[in-house]
Amino acid sequence: MITPRFISRFSSPLFIHPRTFHRPSHLVSFYPRPLYNHTIRSHTMSAQKSGFYSLKAELPGSKVYDFADLQGKVVLIANTASECGFTPQYKGASLLFLLSRSETKDLPLGLQELYSKYKDQDFVLLGFPCNQFGGQEPLDDDGIAEFCTLNHGVTFPLMKKSDVNGDNTNEVYKWLKSEKSGVLGLTRIKWNFEKFLIDKKGNVVNRWASTTTPAAIDAEIAKQLKI
Repeated sequence: MITPRFISRFSSPLFIHPRTFHRPSHLVSFYPRPLYNHTIRSHTMSAQKSGFYSLKAELPGSKVYDFADLQGKVVLIANTASECGFTPQYKGASLLFLLSRSETKDLPLGLQELYSKYKDQDFVLLGFPCNQFGGQEPLDDDGIAEFCTLNHGVTFPLMKKSDVNGDNTNEVYKWLKSEKSGVLGLTRIKWNFEKFLIDKKGNVVNRWASTTTPAAIDAEIAKQLKI
């Protein structure tokens, strides 16, 4: 049975039905103002913009690579592996030395060549070895460094072997994937040698699949460097 007290509760001026909500003039001062303000929005946008430069990555030997040092530079990042069909994308001076000049004339640029070509013009290339795709990076950090140097003449920095997908994804790849999705809007890395290009302001401007060769992105790097 509905009591008069129950009815009076709903007829009281203090009870406001959601569909007929209005702000009584005598209660205006008691309503909180919206939390949104331009100061908060500005701070959030600033944090997003500088996000890339707040990152750090592990180097072999318990050292740390500080991304704050990359400010004002164009950066190419690739997840790498030593036993992949795309491993020749490293293709550095050591491999070229084994071939005749006529044979090398038409060979496309590899990652090492891109690095050598632009490293003195505010360009940095970082490799992130990963064993998540077909177990194609079985070597430890020392073995990876030796393999890349002897077989491909790699001189650009290689980070400590880590995950780029899943629960143990390193912080750099968490950020990269959140900034730029791949085909069909999927964020996960699909295979070895996917590539991300970051401009001089710390924005991810492009992401390429494993099948995109280093030579194919040469022009985009030059564009970002304004060469």
